[in-house]
Amino acid sequence: MTRLLRRYLPVLDWGRTYDRKAFSNDMIAALIVTIMLIPQSLAYALLAGLPPEAGIYASIAPIVLYALFGTSRALAVGPVAVVSLLTASAIGQVAEQGTAGYAIAALTLAFLSGGFLVLMGVFRLGFLANFLSHPVIAGFITASGILIATSQLKHILGVPAHGHTLPDILVALWTQLHEINWITLAIGVTATAFLFWVRTGLKPTLKRLGAATLVTEIAAKAGPVAAVVGTTALVWALDLAGHGVKIVGAVPQSLPPLTRPGFSAELLQALLVPAILISIIGFVESVSVAQTLAAKKRQRIDPDQELIGLGAANLGAAFTGGYPVTGGFARSVVNFDAGAETPAAGAFTALGLAIAAVALTPLVYYLPNAALAATIIVAVLSLIDLSILQKTWTYSRADFTAVAATIVLTLTLGVEVGVAAGVILSVLLQLYKTSRPHVAEVGRVPGSEHFRNVLRHEVETDPRVLSLRIDESLYFVNARFLEDLVQSRVTEGCSIAHVVLMFSAVNEVDYSALESLEAVNARLRDMGVGLHLSEVKGPVMDRLKRSHLIDDLNGRIFLSQNDAWMALTDDTRAAAE
Repeated sequence: MTRLLRRYLPVLDWGRTYDRKAFSNDMIAALIVTIMLIPQSLAYALLAGLPPEAGIYASIAPIVLYALFGTSRALAVGPVAVVSLLTASAIGQVAEQGTAGYAIAALTLAFLSGGFLVLMGVFRLGFLANFLSHPVIAGFITASGILIATSQLKHILGVPAHGHTLPDILVALWTQLHEINWITLAIGVTATAFLFWVRTGLKPTLKRLGAATLVTEIAAKAGPVAAVVGTTALVWALDLAGHGVKIVGAVPQSLPPLTRPGFSAELLQALLVPAILISIIGFVESVSVAQTLAAKKRQRIDPDQELIGLGAANLGAAFTGGYPVTGGFARSVVNFDAGAETPAAGAFTALGLAIAAVALTPLVYYLPNAALAATIIVAVLSLIDLSILQKTWTYSRADFTAVAATIVLTLTLGVEVGVAAGVILSVLLQLYKTSRPHVAEVGRVPGSEHFRNVLRHEVETDPRVLSLRIDESLYFVNARFLEDLVQSRVTEGCSIAHVVLMFSAVNEVDYSALESLEAVNARLRDMGVGLHLSEVKGPVMDRLKRSHLIDDLNGRIFLSQNDAWMALTDDTRAAAE
């Protein structure tokens, strides 16, 4: 029972050794992350089409629940840009923004996502996330970054443009250009420029002035807070809201309320697929960050328990007025760099945000939407990595195709279509590549026991022995390919007397491939040609022994390719004599 509790409640593990030093480090990290998270939470709620308080609420209970159930000691959970965009795209199809139904749909999406993640964790299904290849994820995040940044231009310009795809957004912006609010534009451009300077130039400036490292770190992370305070004060002092500048307005001054997701069959059905996509994308992003940070301290995370931790966080968001959350890259790196030692840093961050929700929300009444949009734009531009196109083009045209298709489809048809198409294309490309496995004819390197491709090396061969190295596992997709390849090489009238299949790279032989091997064996027997296997791995041999192939094999099984070479070339010389 104790082991079971420690598995599902990692807090019982790290909590036993928690001390004053860890408390001090966690508190400092929590302070820095809280400063960073307040404007981010408001901004990402705006991106999701929700009231700003939803971002704060989504950053309190979920963080605490992850601290109890998660295994990463540095991961900072909360609203992130990509998941916010996916949320807006999903619930925008079932409810109108600004209505009660829209907020309920967001809660329901978080509930479905949390439930799906918990089920995946309980049944140890984290491997399903592997169907999202890194190139597809990189392409999707890049396209999402472009979409997010473009979608926020309406707040910078002060125009009512809408759309979920790049063409729609650009057309809407173009048609609304005559309605630009120049005061809003000035605020947005100034805030964006200031945040860019904070990100790139503030630290070096403070270091030149002799500031301590901790001071420079806090100042750099407080840049968005400074932008929020400055623009809010400006709007209030000059009454710019009366001149058409859109502001956040009244934000409830309270702790997260208890809320109830919608459970109608129609709503659940409409949001199920988007919830699954959000869950998988959020998990992949989160676990990759967690593993990277854990490796730096020689720690480890449990991906299946991470599913449970993230699932609990999303369930918490569903019942406390939030929306789907996951581990954020930027916040987690800040948390790690600030010295967070345990997930308690997240709990302290939640406490800071709770205080902000009760005491500070009246101060953001005059906060202009343009400042929040600037915060989002500067944050997401770091997600855009178009160099992935050049890298994949150079390395693998198949991966380039997957990346390019994901980017184009995400930008033109929407985020859900883009990521779904990327996954499907990745699977199809993998099936295509493995359907035509690399099979090399090999010969012996003179004076050694090594065998290499006859097209790449000067090797010894025997015209009566055909040695083929199969560089892929054999299964239903490529079984017929091997069958046809052997048939094409052993033609009528050729001098080949032995065919050796070198299985050093074969990790699996499924039933379809077994039947193909049996067919090859039968045909070669009829032609008077021996079929031999070499370097068969133990698990593969165990499986083959349960079939008729070994008993009916028209040849022998050799421990090494060199053994096969020595035995069969001796046989051919003896036959020739």
